[in-house]
Amino acid sequence: MDEVDRILQAWRTEAPHLDASPLRVFSRVSRLARHLDLARKEAFAGHGLEVWEFDVLAALRREGAPYELSPGALIHQTLSTSGTMTNRIDRLAARGMVERLPDPRDRRGVRVRLTEPGAKVVDAALADLISFERDLLGALTCEQSDEIAVLLRKLLAGFEAAWRGDDQPVDSSGGGGVEAVG
Repeated sequence: MDEVDRILQAWRTEAPHLDASPLRVFSRVSRLARHLDLARKEAFAGHGLEVWEFDVLAALRREGAPYELSPGALIHQTLSTSGTMTNRIDRLAARGMVERLPDPRDRRGVRVRLTEPGAKVVDAALADLISFERDLLGALTCEQSDEIAVLLRKLLAGFEAAWRGDDQPVDSSGGGGVEAVG
């Protein structure tokens, strides 16, 4: 029995007219997400990074050479707002992790490029993150891990479509979709 089982048992007693069964899944996902957020915060702090800094740097690093994106693409990939992203880019630029460049295709636009120091720190933080998360998944078989990934992709598809503001679901068969941290 875990904490969610205790919560469900309490709701069955206090509100027996409600079917609280969705809590079996979403309360566990929520609690797991909170534990992962805390663990990631601690892991990234070891590299002098906040979680949001890792998110932005990782989005640029995943892009491949020359490791740059528009602020709009960064907003989309990190699920943030325009004002928040401007502040984040300013702070990362002040630390020498990114630089702003004019967009060659749009005189009014800018591109955000990962610098060499930014690439080094995000690569080291990513290696530690993957090692940590691989250890956590060690409690599962490869098949169980794959099954959870497929099921979570299906659940996430509706949220991602709503965030994009469309009714088109993301491919839940195994490819495509928006990436999470990392």
